[in-house]
Amino acid sequence: MPNFCAAPNCTRKSTQSDLAFFRFPRDPARCQRWVENCRRADLEDKTPDQLNKHYRLCAKHFETSMICRSSPYRTVLRDNAVPTIFDLTSHLNNPHSRHRKRIKELSEDEIRTLKQQKIDEDFERKQATQELNENNEQNTVSEEGGEEQEEKAPPLTLEERENKDYLKSLFEILILMGKQNIPLDGHNVDELPEGIFTSDNFQALLEYRINGGDEVLRKRFEMTAVNLEYCSKTQQKQMLEICENCVREETLREVRDSHFFSIVTDEVVDIAGEEHLPVLVRFVDDSHNLREEFVGFLPYEADPEILAVKFHATITEKWGLNMEYCRGQAYIVSSGFASKMKVVATRLLEKYPQAVYTLCSSCALNVWLAKSVPVVGVSIALGTIEEVCCLFHQSPQLLVELDNTISALFQDNDEKGNELKKICRSQWTGRHDTFEVLVDLLQALVLCLDAVSSDLSVRWNNFIVGRAFVLSSALTDFDFIVTIVIMKNVLSFTRAFGKNLQGQTSDVFFAAGSLTAVLHSLNEVMENIEVYHEFWFEEATNLATKLDVQIKLPGKFRRAQQGNFDPDMTSENYYKEILSVPTVEHIIQELKDIFSEQHLKALKCLSLVPSVMGQLKFNTSEEHHADMFKNDLPNPDTLSAELHCWRIKWKHRGKDIELPATIYEALHLPDIKFFPNVYALLKVLCLLPVMKVENEKYGIGRKRLKAYLKNTLTGQRSSNLALLNINFDIKHDLDLMVDTYIKLCPDKVEFQDCIRSNNSEVTDDA
Repeated sequence: MPNFCAAPNCTRKSTQSDLAFFRFPRDPARCQRWVENCRRADLEDKTPDQLNKHYRLCAKHFETSMICRSSPYRTVLRDNAVPTIFDLTSHLNNPHSRHRKRIKELSEDEIRTLKQQKIDEDFERKQATQELNENNEQNTVSEEGGEEQEEKAPPLTLEERENKDYLKSLFEILILMGKQNIPLDGHNVDELPEGIFTSDNFQALLEYRINGGDEVLRKRFEMTAVNLEYCSKTQQKQMLEICENCVREETLREVRDSHFFSIVTDEVVDIAGEEHLPVLVRFVDDSHNLREEFVGFLPYEADPEILAVKFHATITEKWGLNMEYCRGQAYIVSSGFASKMKVVATRLLEKYPQAVYTLCSSCALNVWLAKSVPVVGVSIALGTIEEVCCLFHQSPQLLVELDNTISALFQDNDEKGNELKKICRSQWTGRHDTFEVLVDLLQALVLCLDAVSSDLSVRWNNFIVGRAFVLSSALTDFDFIVTIVIMKNVLSFTRAFGKNLQGQTSDVFFAAGSLTAVLHSLNEVMENIEVYHEFWFEEATNLATKLDVQIKLPGKFRRAQQGNFDPDMTSENYYKEILSVPTVEHIIQELKDIFSEQHLKALKCLSLVPSVMGQLKFNTSEEHHADMFKNDLPNPDTLSAELHCWRIKWKHRGKDIELPATIYEALHLPDIKFFPNVYALLKVLCLLPVMKVENEKYGIGRKRLKAYLKNTLTGQRSSNLALLNINFDIKHDLDLMVDTYIKLCPDKVEFQDCIRSNNSEVTDDA
């Protein structure tokens, strides 16, 4: 609704003028001055709250010295502003007109009272200014004894203190919105009927605080033009960036104090329409705890070389981490992004050879390998699998329907059926045996989806029926069936190996020694690919026959031939060349890349963990593998002797003393301080992303990231608010945020001084 000016003989309204309109103040004394100057008798019986809510005066009724506006974004009044410019006579030229705004005639006594009030106000203002100057002089303290005076920041003026309190209130609101995951914007303007206005969430919270008794905000905004924003989007963005940087810096400070760290990225996500990489850091804190913390999002670049440069620049220049101390890097990526992130890893390894490229402990090896396969059919299959899992988890009724279908299919094998039912209620797409589970479930999934899509009752809503039809068609495509069968068989060679990598420390140690056998098996498959592929393809055709799916070449392939189709090209040969051969070749190469010589040497050092040492009968030789970490040790010359003492300590331990089974337990031993080189080695080893975070409460950064992405609509996501939400328990310094904002954006806070000052002009673009 438009704002009408309450002044007599003034017909201006906000929709027809660029003038600012101001609320009546809530302060009773100041509000009374406004009413008296307006000379409207009908306003005298109204309360300050009523006047503040329903009545406005336009800027034409204030002297220019009372208004601060040197920016198009905001117009504010001085704290002592009083309207003095009114047209009280023009209505006399038309005595027959009707006046809604009835003018009150003043007596001579009332006129004398108004003049005396103005004189008193001028005197009080001058006296307050003089007292403030005297207090500032008394606050200047010099040291006795002839010592040099310490340089101190000049004391804050009253205006500066009030300005900082005001900014602190704004920062408190933004931090609250971040921690509680409240988006900045409220209702979508496009969703509201024409002519209806509603505040965004930031402005609504600000008004709530004002109404709740925040005097700092009340004094600031009650003299502000009501037809302008409280805080512009530009200022909100600047303040949010400062919040984000200050909160991130708390974590990065601990990382720098720890020296060594590792970098881990998660899958590319959509933040308000743009692709971003979530970045986490691993480090050991002062309490010897391995932590994995989320530190922010990086804009994703399609060009891998540009991405590598910006990735490095952000970590080193913007975040201030020294990559010379980086001891590991891992990238969890969606299908299609793996090759680009591998370029990033390669570029970082070229500059920093000790930043070992590894697998991430939170991702199953087989899932990671499948996502990295450069075959379009595999990427499509992975996407379909995720959609199927997501659909069933969205509807408990669908899961019940699937349970009934499984029970019917596995009547003769209840144990297998119950196991599949249990798996269906978990995030089975992240398992080591995902493709095996899918092959076992495929018939039940298809029958269930077919039943839902063909159900003519009102049991299922249109969305579920539509998705069931689409996904059933995708699952019964022969290209999908042959893809999951071949992936199941190829990845069966790495399943046990990958499972051990996510096991206990001893499992990881012995898994490193079994890599040679895994590669030998895969190389044998590659040498006899015709034989293996024949068996795999036969399994796929049998499954397709069970589902009544036609065995044929993909339609896109036949269309691409355009009459040049080779009649000798069979489906079996096609899938061998397009799927089996490139998949096996890629997995062999990927295993060699991810488990490099440096990576394997680092894993061999896990024999330092006493439980592993015990399984090896204390016959270990860590010094031969620890050469790569020689520069990270406090006393490398004494390493051999220290390792000997470490082995003797555990070999001749008391019968009632158990061997520490993890790096976490070893780092928390009371006497670990007597083995500084061992401590340094263990600290670096646990930073490798392939090692899991033993204490779950120190690895919740990734879980909080997933929760934020799950609970926040794509269009409402903000990289700034996300960091505040995910790291809600990290302390923050409001004074530092305010000082940083004043330093970085001085032109945005100049207006604050104007509001409390009688002499200076200030503006705020918020």
